[in-house]
Amino acid sequence: MVVGRERTGLALIAVLVLLRAPAAADGIMLVQAGAFWMGTDDGAADERPAHRVFVRDFWIDRHKVTNAEFAAFLGARGPRTADGKDAYDGDDPDARIRLEAGQFRVQPGFEQHPAVEVSWFGARDYCAWRGKRLPTEAEWEKAARGSDRRRYPWGDGPPTRARAVYGRAYNATEPGDGRPAGASPSGVLDLLGNLREWTASEYRPYPYRPDDGRERLDRVVPRVVRGASHDDPLESLRVTMRHHHDHRGLARGHHHVGFRCATSEDLGGR
Repeated sequence: MVVGRERTGLALIAVLVLLRAPAAADGIMLVQAGAFWMGTDDGAADERPAHRVFVRDFWIDRHKVTNAEFAAFLGARGPRTADGKDAYDGDDPDARIRLEAGQFRVQPGFEQHPAVEVSWFGARDYCAWRGKRLPTEAEWEKAARGSDRRRYPWGDGPPTRARAVYGRAYNATEPGDGRPAGASPSGVLDLLGNLREWTASEYRPYPYRPDDGRERLDRVVPRVVRGASHDDPLESLRVTMRHHHDHRGLARGHHHVGFRCATSEDLGGR
């Protein structure tokens, strides 16, 4: 029967589409295992050389952690981390979360903006509180560029206001879900612009090697920050750009650094 064959064919196409689509579970996007090109041969010295890195399956938050989400963490765990570090610079004028009448409250209108002034230690502990972890810088870059060596998460076309938040005034962030045109190959949003992002990785020269100790979390060492901020210029927007903070910088929050979480476990929609 022709009709039967057509239905079977359509069903097969639908299955194939589903198999190729990025998996999502409550805002968690699957980045499938495989090798990709990390770094570049024509960028800053610490971005070179371009080299192949294999990354196993992992899931990464579709959005940066918001002020509302981090306020809930502060309310549950307090402003100090498990090892006695400041999780949040609540006294900084740039902070959007304040302790008022015994509760952590977000400045009205900024609930869904990505959280600023979170220290590296606070980001680490927030992710652990959610049953996740900070992404490695290799995971961050693969989530941002896929396997085709693209310059930006959306491809090689130049940045636009519909794709990223950049070149704006100091502390002029935006909610992270308003630019679907800037999505990465895995469907992750807001990876470039709005805020840079903490990663788990120690800042070391390339080539990247996950087994050389740079992913140990039990040491106070410079850590890598990826991405670009709302007040970074156009020239800073590329997926290979690396920044870092030493111990003093790790223990403080920043107006231009946020974060998102990752996991190696399929959370199954939790």
